[in-house]
Amino acid sequence: MSEAVDLGFPSLRLVPKTEAPQTAKDFKTDQEVRWCPGCGDYAILAGVQSFMPELGLKKENIVWISGIGCSSRFPYYMNTYGMHSIHGRAPAIASGLAMTRPDLSVWVVTGDGDALSIGGNHLMHALRRNVNLKILLFNNRIYGLTKGQYSPTSEFGKVTKSTPLGSLDYPFNPVSFALGAEASFVARTIDSDRKHLTETLRAAALHEGTALVEIYQNCNIFNDGAWDPLKDSDHRDSLTFRLEHGKPITLVDGSRGVYRAEDGTLQIADVDEVGRRSLLIHDAHAADPSVAFGLSRLSDPLSLANTPIGVFRDVKRATYDEMFQAQLHKAQEGGRGDLAALIAGKDTWEIAP
Repeated sequence: MSEAVDLGFPSLRLVPKTEAPQTAKDFKTDQEVRWCPGCGDYAILAGVQSFMPELGLKKENIVWISGIGCSSRFPYYMNTYGMHSIHGRAPAIASGLAMTRPDLSVWVVTGDGDALSIGGNHLMHALRRNVNLKILLFNNRIYGLTKGQYSPTSEFGKVTKSTPLGSLDYPFNPVSFALGAEASFVARTIDSDRKHLTETLRAAALHEGTALVEIYQNCNIFNDGAWDPLKDSDHRDSLTFRLEHGKPITLVDGSRGVYRAEDGTLQIADVDEVGRRSLLIHDAHAADPSVAFGLSRLSDPLSLANTPIGVFRDVKRATYDEMFQAQLHKAQEGGRGDLAALIAGKDTWEIAP
């Protein structure tokens, strides 16, 4: 058995390290990548494969688990262990694996439909329990695999094959959802921004517990251009807040910033109008998630104006799997348990004929 070593990555401290240097090529499989040409998933796959060598882990100690959807083909293309599981259940399967195998680095790949529709309940409980998982949620605001129906993140009024007169649903905000579930790490990035994507993955890997990373991803077949305003070099800097811990929260171009109004709400104003001293300083490590939640509500779901990207929250909290292992060890200290007695218990009845 390989000896566990401290890698400097807290969440990976029990995972065996490889002695041989690795490259992105080591994490590529011989499988044909079967996404539509131009799909944003290609950029994410390349970013992840390039990032994996940084972990310095043996490939056999890394696991990718997915549900159902275009994004869920991911495990086929990663030269690690993996499982293409069932619709919405990837967090549940990954939780069981992480709890019983602390020597593994467990990653989940899911989509906005897979994670937030049938899988919403499983995602919610994985987040609140703080199981040691890294969850990448690809958000293209559409059901791509089943050919273009509206999804839980589709904007209000979205015309699709399943909503020919426009969607009547108010869209899910994945970051707000995760923060409401008390997730200990929540971040957002964009498929085409390789540098920011890698920085965000690195922060997620460093985190001890459940890390949710929402990735804005383009489906060029059924919802092309969903995030174009945030990718257009002529406009993105005036639409995007890049969250950096310890720094004032301003648009990338510095023209407007976030401040706390007298009523306690977060508001946006011209920096010259309110002054830089009034700007909110981002604290990703704040114990109370209310400010992070407020930041998640700033963006306009239609125009995408005032969209924050980066790490919203990164706090330390005991992980479910560590507490589970501690309880298991305590229960075993007194000797082997009696499974038959546990199943039968004392609360049984005999029904008279």
